[in-house]
Amino acid sequence: MSADSRRAVVRMMLRPRWIAALLAALAVAAGFALLGQWQIERAVEQAVVVERPTEKVVPFDGVAEPDAPTRQVSTAQRVEVTGTYVPGDTVIVEGRLNEGVLGYWAVAHLEVADAPAGGIPIALGWAPDEQQVRAAIDEFEAGLDGTSQVSIVGRFLPSEAPVAPDADADPFTMTTVASAQLVNLWADYDDKPAYFGYITAAEPVAGLDAISSPPPEQTAELNWLNVFYAVEWAVFAGFAIYLWYRLVRDAVERERDEAEATAGAGSPAEGGDELG
Repeated sequence: MSADSRRAVVRMMLRPRWIAALLAALAVAAGFALLGQWQIERAVEQAVVVERPTEKVVPFDGVAEPDAPTRQVSTAQRVEVTGTYVPGDTVIVEGRLNEGVLGYWAVAHLEVADAPAGGIPIALGWAPDEQQVRAAIDEFEAGLDGTSQVSIVGRFLPSEAPVAPDADADPFTMTTVASAQLVNLWADYDDKPAYFGYITAAEPVAGLDAISSPPPEQTAELNWLNVFYAVEWAVFAGFAIYLWYRLVRDAVERERDEAEATAGAGSPAEGGDELG
């Protein structure tokens, strides 16, 4: 743009009509900016982590209900539950990592006594090989009488989905702690209530190692849809100012074209015959 053109644009901008238009464009841009700020605040608001006191041991009663889905607020909560172990219902769950090492869990059946009645799986401990976990289960089962109550402290986790074993594997092989699968293995458990979750015992039974069950990670993720909307509003705000500038430029060019047309219409016709 030449210096004359720039001066003409500035003169046009200083006319009352275009000053008023600028104020209107700034008001619109401010409105868009406020909407963008609101979207950013919404994104940050939704990313705030609500910390739950999962490491405080609470009574199991009220944390979950039998035959009901596990609530998000109860997931990974450390609890204390009292009940009776059922002899003969302890199983092996294979393919379980403990501090990065693959091994086996021993999972027992506890009938809850200090909360609504129902069966719940208790992960008793971990071993790196099958022989060790079988020996620990045999010792554990030998000490059960089906009547003595015990109290267990551990972390309550939601039931896992059952996974069918490979075609060439033992059909009773288990790789997940799935309540829906376990109730079919527990003796005489038809139509009885069960909890859709399990507890990893903090103290393992004899012959097993403690299961590594760390607290849940407290993570927050921005709502990127709100961030995208905020960027959109910022673009709209900039476009409002740019639109005003383009309208000013167009007005300058239109006046120039009109002035040139008027000057061309008023000039004498060129050419013609001379008299004499």
